[in-house]
Amino acid sequence: MSYVAVTALSHTGLVRDHNEDSLVVGPWTLCGTVTESPQTFLFPLGRPLVVAVADGLGGQPAGEVASALVVRRLASLGPSLEGAESVDEALKLCNGMVYSAAEGRPELTAMGTTVAGALVLGESLVAFNVGDSRVYHADKGGLRQVSVDDSPPPEPGHRTTSLVTQTLGGSRGYDTVTPHMASFPLTGDDRYLLCSDGLTDPLPDEEIDGLLRVHDDGKAAFELWKAAIEAGGPDNITLALVRVNA
Repeated sequence: MSYVAVTALSHTGLVRDHNEDSLVVGPWTLCGTVTESPQTFLFPLGRPLVVAVADGLGGQPAGEVASALVVRRLASLGPSLEGAESVDEALKLCNGMVYSAAEGRPELTAMGTTVAGALVLGESLVAFNVGDSRVYHADKGGLRQVSVDDSPPPEPGHRTTSLVTQTLGGSRGYDTVTPHMASFPLTGDDRYLLCSDGLTDPLPDEEIDGLLRVHDDGKAAFELWKAAIEAGGPDNITLALVRVNA
């Protein structure tokens, strides 16, 4: 039987005092939880499957609340999603939901989150994102980012930037979003990496690519997390490896 294997991990890192990242894998959600041991889920290929990472905005209140709201709504909507158009509608619904949850609650004002994920269908995959969390496609040809960073170019001499130009929520007043979408055919043995910037800020793409070439599934997830920790673990680290065996 053709199937989808998802291996995921979420960790606070070494600097933050709590985890503001959340994760959805099909009907399962993981919100603000630390998992040093990667967990693997198997699903039959053919039914709509949503996998996504949400990174609550640091420096603003209740990032963990915003990220949890988004992944739980994506979990409930996942089975009904049919393609890029329905994912776009779902993300815009999530954006409105984050703002609505903050209304009349000063402790939640301007809370927000990024999101990056994939909708796996029977013959195709839709990659999506809002913010600077990322989706990569990995194959024998190497690692290729298929999401679009909502952030300005880094300053000269810097590889990354902490600025984000578009998020779900994140402002004092309602602001619309334009999610990024990209669709790809499933060609057999496809592999995608979804992650928060707690992985990509300390690790260059070349290092991520090298680890994915050497390791598979659980071992790869563990080694990616370990490398980010050894690089200083400056932020929450959440990742999901999606492997399609068609």
